[in-house]
Amino acid sequence: TKTMSAQSTFSQTPACHSDVLPLDAGCVFATSAELKRTIVLLETVVKTNAKEKIPRILRTTSKLRKTLSVAQLQQAVAQLLPDQNESKRALLALLDQISAKVAVAAKTEDVEMTDATPEVDASATTSVAVVLPVVDLIEVEVYLFLYVLAALMKYKLTAEALDTVDKVLVRCQQFNRRTLDPFQAKVFSYYSSIHEQFGHDLSAIRNTLLAAHRTSCLRYDEIGQATLVNLLLRNYLQENLYEQGYKFVSKTTFPETVSNNQFVRYLYYVGKIQAVQLEYTESYTKLMQSIRKAPANTAFGFRRTVYKLAIIVQLLMGEVPERNVFNQDELRKALAPYLQLTNAVRVGNLEEFNMVLTQHAAVFKADHTYTLILRLRHNVIKTGLRKISTSYSRILFTDICAKLALEDAQNAEFVCAKAIRDGVIDALIDHENGWLQLKETVNVYTTNDPQTAFQKRITFCLDVHNEAVKAMRYPPDAYKKDLESAEERLEREKQEEEFAKEIEDEMDEGL
Repeated sequence: TKTMSAQSTFSQTPACHSDVLPLDAGCVFATSAELKRTIVLLETVVKTNAKEKIPRILRTTSKLRKTLSVAQLQQAVAQLLPDQNESKRALLALLDQISAKVAVAAKTEDVEMTDATPEVDASATTSVAVVLPVVDLIEVEVYLFLYVLAALMKYKLTAEALDTVDKVLVRCQQFNRRTLDPFQAKVFSYYSSIHEQFGHDLSAIRNTLLAAHRTSCLRYDEIGQATLVNLLLRNYLQENLYEQGYKFVSKTTFPETVSNNQFVRYLYYVGKIQAVQLEYTESYTKLMQSIRKAPANTAFGFRRTVYKLAIIVQLLMGEVPERNVFNQDELRKALAPYLQLTNAVRVGNLEEFNMVLTQHAAVFKADHTYTLILRLRHNVIKTGLRKISTSYSRILFTDICAKLALEDAQNAEFVCAKAIRDGVIDALIDHENGWLQLKETVNVYTTNDPQTAFQKRITFCLDVHNEAVKAMRYPPDAYKKDLESAEERLEREKQEEEFAKEIEDEMDEGL
């Protein structure tokens, strides 16, 4: 039988459909023990205000979400939260609905769910059960809600997800605690995702996100600022509000050191906005920085999306992407239409460009790159004119029209005039005779182009070095090891005095 493990109940990624072994008591115990360690660590963090350990808790949450079952989370909620906590009843009620949804999904898809029909022996489960302590902390409460929100999204419980995320957000905003900030940032991520997926009214949540960003700035909540800046930029881009997004970026500061994943997203969003605003060089720099900083072994979908945009921006800059970009195993199939487009632009064949654009229009529109690709038409014409300028000293506009697949000779004359004005070619237009008189090609090494290219490479290397230095992590208080204490200083001074006295005595004896 095809089985779908309940280990993916709280994961937002689709459950894998493969033959898996029955869930044994050891696996249940290991998951419960890991959850207990995480809760104990969270309690310690809150009591000692050790905020630097919270990222470790969030990393563990991602792993637990893939292995935790509904029954285990129900047991955890029942043990962790006190009976007088109102959220306890809400959590248990939501988990009951999720459990029922899991059972229905198991029957309709002919899939065996571990939650619905557990294969763990009851006696074994009770013998290895992990007892969790009662913890009445808002951080623990919100932490448990994160699992529930992920499951509500996965099983498309629309009404429950919208209602729950609004209530959790209101509950978080009742507190002003720095240890709650990372969890509140996660809640805002779910808030935006749920409203985007189920509510379909992005403008309605924009004011809430702007108010939350203002509050996080006033509280010096850096993780909140980073998360909310990205959510707002995504909100603007979803509705094609590029001008508003551009103004928002110019008036806000992103805390780069708080989270690498958030910074990578921010670079992509800013790069996309700058590409639309015709700032191709800055956009390409941001996109390539985003690709370099993105995780190497995961986030293939994100890297694929960034590469698609980066290829278009590089073509708009008049450069041709390297062939090895298209030969990467995980990107080869997705970038196939973009490889055809690159070849058409590189050759300068307008007819081939139009054919590729028509053939893959649906793909480009789905990738939200279609409007940028339409701008490439001028680049194709420029490339064709450059090739003509190196091959001919004089050419008729009718011949240019045939080579570039333009409408008529008059249109070819206008295109050539614009290319001369933009500095693409160095030529003169003879309107009376109807031809283009090209000037002699100048040796490129007598111009400033090599110096400009060399300076560009130097700047890139220096930027990479500076980013590497910034990314280095130093252990806290490491410098204190080199500093001597007051007692050690007194001891050293005493030894120096004794040594000096001994030298004086030896000198006196010598005299």
